[in-house]
Amino acid sequence: MPNKKNIESLEKIKQSIENSQGFFVVDYRGLTVKEAQETRRALREAGAEMKVYKNNIVRIAIKELGLPDIGADLVGTCAYVFYEKDAVEAAKCLKAEGDKLKKMPFVAGIADGVGLNADEARAYADLASRDELIAQFVYVISSPLRGIASVCAGPARGLVTALDAIAEQKKEQEAA
Repeated sequence: MPNKKNIESLEKIKQSIENSQGFFVVDYRGLTVKEAQETRRALREAGAEMKVYKNNIVRIAIKELGLPDIGADLVGTCAYVFYEKDAVEAAKCLKAEGDKLKKMPFVAGIADGVGLNADEARAYADLASRDELIAQFVYVISSPLRGIASVCAGPARGLVTALDAIAEQKKEQEAA
């Protein structure tokens, strides 16, 4: 018979999973309290939240919610980073903090409804962020338009250059 505390914990975990777009799992072994606080602060700024739950209860929550099975990867001291909107921002933040502290390797994750192993979760940190993708898209869209505008302006520019040359010639003739 499961105890009341574990049942409450299971409900909290399910609520955290349902309220997020996905999550990454990191090994937080060796993290000091100050380092954990700094990491949590950085993650909040990236729209993510780090929580520590019992791995067995997380496995049950994942199974009950019908999410991909990543239970085999949930071993040891795991922290769960739930992100609200952008998986890439959360992963970039985790990678930056992990590199800075030389701790917190990725363990697993669930993003876009797909189970991720450690390498796949870490690969999210190398992707372009949403803002970078939007900037690239705008550049791709605007490049042909800029070319068309330049081609259309070419004859007018040529006319202005020719008229300017004629005006210069007339000034030289009048001065002579």
